[in-house]
Amino acid sequence: MPNNKGVVYIGPGKVEVQEIAYPTLELRSGPGVPPMNAGRQCPHGVILKVVASNICGSDQHMVRGRTTAPQGLGLGHEITGEIIEKGRDVEFFNVGDLVSVPFNVACGRCRMCKEGNTHVCLNVNSQPGGAYGYVDMGGWPGGQADYVMTPYADWNLLKFPDKDQAMEKILDLAMLADIFPTGYHGAVTAGVGAGSTVYVAGAGPVGLAAAAAAYFLGAAVVIVGDFNQQRLAQARSFGCETVDLNQDATLSAQIEQILGIPEVDAAIDAVGFEAKGQGGSAQPAIVLNSMMEITRAAGKLGIPGLYVTGDPGAEDEDARVGSLKVRMGLGWAKGHGFTTGQCPVMKYHRGLMEAILRDRVQIAKAVNATVLPLDEAPEGYADFDRGEAKKFVLDPHGMLTR
Repeated sequence: MPNNKGVVYIGPGKVEVQEIAYPTLELRSGPGVPPMNAGRQCPHGVILKVVASNICGSDQHMVRGRTTAPQGLGLGHEITGEIIEKGRDVEFFNVGDLVSVPFNVACGRCRMCKEGNTHVCLNVNSQPGGAYGYVDMGGWPGGQADYVMTPYADWNLLKFPDKDQAMEKILDLAMLADIFPTGYHGAVTAGVGAGSTVYVAGAGPVGLAAAAAAYFLGAAVVIVGDFNQQRLAQARSFGCETVDLNQDATLSAQIEQILGIPEVDAAIDAVGFEAKGQGGSAQPAIVLNSMMEITRAAGKLGIPGLYVTGDPGAEDEDARVGSLKVRMGLGWAKGHGFTTGQCPVMKYHRGLMEAILRDRVQIAKAVNATVLPLDEAPEGYADFDRGEAKKFVLDPHGMLTR
């Protein structure tokens, strides 16, 4: 049995690469595993040799101590891998298949899964929704590791049809586990279509993916707003207009300078609950409120940015339980539509895979995918936290092109 290493959350501001247990087709007891899942048998699962596993901004919320994540939690929910073992109940996948793993863990049997709402599966957690390596998401082990187990393989996994072709585009395909579908979901739920004008709040990897997705959907203009100059430059590298939020001019005034009017058709929140105002002050509702101000009447807001029910690092009691000062009256008066929650990856990943394989989109270039060995994950987390305009892709077995 091979050795296994993985990225482990040690405490606020610290992760380590440690020796961890080699996966089996059982969800064993451990940090963050709810009692209902401890010892759960997974004959429907597979063991993967991890080819790529990305560092996500959602991981950073945990590492910063802004969630209730327990120490010792193995991290990583963006997984691409090769099947090296399968359970007796797996019918449609074989050892050697190269697959993308949706970050949502879903059973395929419950009411939510049958309705396509795989982001809120009722059977994989003690509450709706499950994910790999994430707080309150069922305790499923993270994939920033050499090897990982994924359950309900026939339902969840997306097989790449040609292994050699897939390896040629592996950095793009590695984005299918989360970031590309998540950005695309934000754009779709914001109503982006041919000729749309779009505002994306946040030029981190999710925001960049949302901007690329908006262009893929036919947007005429995509405007990305952020404080980080390096990330704004990355947005401009593939055709986005940008708004520097450090400037004294209001967001609506800067949008008017670009479009001639101070509003857009659609807006996407790619920031979430750690939103800040000028000077770095914590203002967790500022993105939502500013998006309502600049989105036209009857427009839509896509909200893939993460919001939590428990934030021990918040500066006020309300925000610690996810209660924010959102101007709902403004949204109601303008007839806005809001879509929140995790992206149901399976709704989109096959079509986005085809777009990648047929050279319709270059998502790795848009998000500046940057490969690191697994052992350098702590440095990747630190660089990401400093605002590097990169999407770090961990390469446990040296299979990616550096």
